[in-house]
Amino acid sequence: MIDLYASTTPNVLKIEIMLEETGLPYRLIPVNVWKGEQFADGFLKLNPNAKVPVIVDHDHPDGPYTVFESAAILFYLAEKTGQFLPAAGPGRHNVMQWLVFQAANLGPMNGQFNHFERYAPGGNDYALSRYTTELKRQYGVMERRLSDVPWLGGADYSIADMAAFPWVLVQSNRLRETFPFLDRDSPLHPNIGAWLKRCEARPGVQRGLKAHSALKPGLATASSDDLDRIFGRGRYAYRANTGTR
Repeated sequence: MIDLYASTTPNVLKIEIMLEETGLPYRLIPVNVWKGEQFADGFLKLNPNAKVPVIVDHDHPDGPYTVFESAAILFYLAEKTGQFLPAAGPGRHNVMQWLVFQAANLGPMNGQFNHFERYAPGGNDYALSRYTTELKRQYGVMERRLSDVPWLGGADYSIADMAAFPWVLVQSNRLRETFPFLDRDSPLHPNIGAWLKRCEARPGVQRGLKAHSALKPGLATASSDDLDRIFGRGRYAYRANTGTR
C-alpha cells in the first residue's frame, strides 16, 4: 500500500494518475495546506520542504520508504513498476528531459503566474507580465515538440506526459477566457490540444481525475494569517533591513 499525502493541486494529480495507470494500491491522505497542516512536525518529518505530494511506500523491501517532490515520485514509481519510462538509452533520456522541463520550467512558471494573477496585491503588473510572457513561450516549446511526436517523451506515453497534463488542463479550465493562449482549443497550439485529448482518453487518467475530484479545496477556510504563512508574506516575510522574517 502507498500513502499519498494530497491536496487539490496539479502536482498531486500527476501522482494520482500514475498510481491509477500502474494499478498500485494507494490511499489518499488529505493535507489542508491552506490551514498550514504541511508545517506540522509530523508532516515535516516526511517532507522537510513542507509541500505535497508526498508518498510513503509501505511495500518497499527495506520497510516504509518516503519520497517527496512530484517528479521524483513519478521517477520512483516508474522504476518500481517498470512502466512509463524506458529502461535505457535515448528513449529514457528523452522522457527524463521533458519530465525535468515540466518540473523546472512549466510548473514553476505556472505557479508564479498563478500567484501574481490571483493572490498578489495590486501594483505587480511587471511580475504578472513577466510570468505570463514566459508561460506563453513555454507553451510554444511544447507545441513545437508535439508537432514532431505524439507524446512529450517521444513515441510512447510516459511520466513526462503525466507531469505536464494536469497543469495544461487546469489552466485551460480556469483561465481560458482571460488568457486565451491557455485555452486547450487555442489556434496557437493545436498539437497541445490534440495531445490533451489523447491523455484524457486514457482510462488511467480518467480514474486519476475521479480520485482527484474527491479532494476538498481548503482556500475558503483560510484566514488572512493562513494566506500570509503559505505565501511567506506579512509577519512571515523576510525583512531585508533586519535579516529576519
